[in-house]
Amino acid sequence: MRASDTRSFSAGVKEELIRLPMGKPCCMLSEISALTQTSGHLAFRGGGWISASYRLDNAGTARRLFQLLKKRLDVAPKLHFVQTRQLGGRRSCVLTLGTEDTRTLLNALHMAETDEDGQVHLKRTVPRHPMTRQCCRRAFLRGAYLGAGTMTNPEKGYHFEWKADDRLADTLEKLLEKCELPYHSYLRKGQRIIYLKDAQQISDMLAVMGAGSSVLEMENIRINKQLRAAATRAANCDEHNSEKMLDAAQRQAEAIRYLSVQQGLFTLPPALRELARRRVENPDLSMKELGESLDPPISKNAVNHRMRRLMEIAEALREEQGREKEP
Repeated sequence: MRASDTRSFSAGVKEELIRLPMGKPCCMLSEISALTQTSGHLAFRGGGWISASYRLDNAGTARRLFQLLKKRLDVAPKLHFVQTRQLGGRRSCVLTLGTEDTRTLLNALHMAETDEDGQVHLKRTVPRHPMTRQCCRRAFLRGAYLGAGTMTNPEKGYHFEWKADDRLADTLEKLLEKCELPYHSYLRKGQRIIYLKDAQQISDMLAVMGAGSSVLEMENIRINKQLRAAATRAANCDEHNSEKMLDAAQRQAEAIRYLSVQQGLFTLPPALRELARRRVENPDLSMKELGESLDPPISKNAVNHRMRRLMEIAEALREEQGREKEP
């Protein structure tokens, strides 16, 4: 994934996750469970007819879910596309399972049980699968992000979130606590939003899900942002220092002009007289540049020493004239 890609960073993360190996059977079921909670729907009709369907905006996610269902549960979803007028004509992928395949799915996710007579009874529960293993927790978080997650481009800011109902939000919070990733939550239009805001936490989250290339890309962006910020601070510091230098040079030039008017620069020792004239003629030079302009050149420390002497002479003259004006 390259920074120059036109796709969003979030889409790039999903593309990387979609290409990951399916993993162990327990991990596949955890990922199916997450996608069922974020994108699954159940439909009922008479005669015991039941059908599970998934509606996904990302074709790659739909393809991965198809492969997960086929490989882990040996079910064969039917794929078709629907157009949504309200979303600007966006096309969504819909995977649909028949009655028998739906029963297989519900049993696997502990949403149903079959009695001795072969009758299927639904439970009042969400799709769930024991996630005692770290690999299963990682798979569930990955599936939840593919189904209901997004993140801001790190170039613009750091924000990673899932849109979730209360039950999914509770599950995500428990998993994030086990992963020791601090999270925040709030309500947006009646829907829970679970989010991470810290750059390091988001980087850790990408690593947990298995998006190693995205972690590297994000770290490169972070480093470049830090370098740009450091350069900006340095430029601002240089600008501030330049302003300070010009203010100091202006005060020095004014003091020298005061000396020139009050007693004449010819009264100064030759070394001070030459420096005084150079400063008045070159008010924009730094102390180092001022020293280099003399013949012979002198060091910055020597310029500072002589300039302090000039300022002291000017200040002493002001104090003397001030006392003479007193009644």
